Amino acid sequence: MAAVLAPLGEVVAPPGSFNNELGHPWTVLRATRRTDYLILEMAARHHGNIAALAEIAPPSIGVVLNVGTAHLGEFGSREVIAQTKAELPQAVPHSGAVVLNADDPAVAAMAKLTAARVVRVSRDNTGDVWAGPVSLDELARPRFTLHAHDAQAEVRLGVCGDHQVTNALCAAAVALECGASVEQVAAALTAAPPVSRHRMQVTTRGDGVTVIDDAYNANPDSMRAGLQALAWIAHQPEATRRSWAVLGEMAELGEDAIAEHDRIGRLAVRLDVSRLVVVGTGRSISAMHHGAVLEGAWGSGEATADHGADRTAVNVADGDAALALLRAELRPGDVVLVKASNAAGLGAVADALVADDTCGSVRP
Repeated sequence: MAAVLAPLGEVVAPPGSFNNELGHPWTVLRATRRTDYLILEMAARHHGNIAALAEIAPPSIGVVLNVGTAHLGEFGSREVIAQTKAELPQAVPHSGAVVLNADDPAVAAMAKLTAARVVRVSRDNTGDVWAGPVSLDELARPRFTLHAHDAQAEVRLGVCGDHQVTNALCAAAVALECGASVEQVAAALTAAPPVSRHRMQVTTRGDGVTVIDDAYNANPDSMRAGLQALAWIAHQPEATRRSWAVLGEMAELGEDAIAEHDRIGRLAVRLDVSRLVVVGTGRSISAMHHGAVLEGAWGSGEATADHGADRTAVNVADGDAALALLRAELRPGDVVLVKASNAAGLGAVADALVADDTCGSVRP
């Protein structure tokens, strides 16, 4: 968002996840009379949290990306999450605009709850701002045609993962509302580098090992996105590479924790991940490991024609054990995803992997 607004004026944006009752007002206080655009992120753990944050700095434009499963244990259901996120469009006045992801039915339904003008984004031409056919390069960076206002322009994102397309569309919609042209927005999106540490940072080391560092946080939706990016990078037509998923616990899932961790373990199998390294202890971690094993012979350590005995799932106690395993067994050209909720501390594992060899930039 900050990258696409920067060409239009002075921008103040949170440097990280400064999105709660402390970080949100701290970001507001950074704005000065010279500030043209103040970008604020709003987090919630309970119904009413977003409404309270909106009172601190009433929004002119509100953006809702999705209704997922983050903090599901706190909210109790996706329905309550949707009700809470809807507090943002409800807070935008008639004179403002609300950008909604029309590809998420729970978000699209929020159009009925706001007095503001609604701008819909989509991956097809049903949106006011939409992406043409999406393709991914060898490092899962999206390429697409941005369509809006009867104009179009090509976009080549520098961030990795198919899920980034919707993020880019929402940022584009905001910039267009602020007066940017489609061409300006496309150029800014293409030039924007990854800005947050441990969030889909992709680094290729001197020995050809590619590290996907998404260790800042995790929920079932982002876990799926990370695993899909791993699978894409590892299974390019030119050369299939060994893939490693180093995964820790997804926190705050409540009663759904066991089932969601089981699903992620099984998904790793279905996406043909070579090695699943489950890091930590406890019932949720065990569920992820067992889910992979129970999905089929993949997790039993049996040999396959393509990967010998490599296609296995293992459970290690902590990040140090995971790092020791990786250092002992990684081969040149392997692809490694590191992902967990922040409390798992796997960011240190990703940092160590990147530092183990001279790294090259992933951007041409």
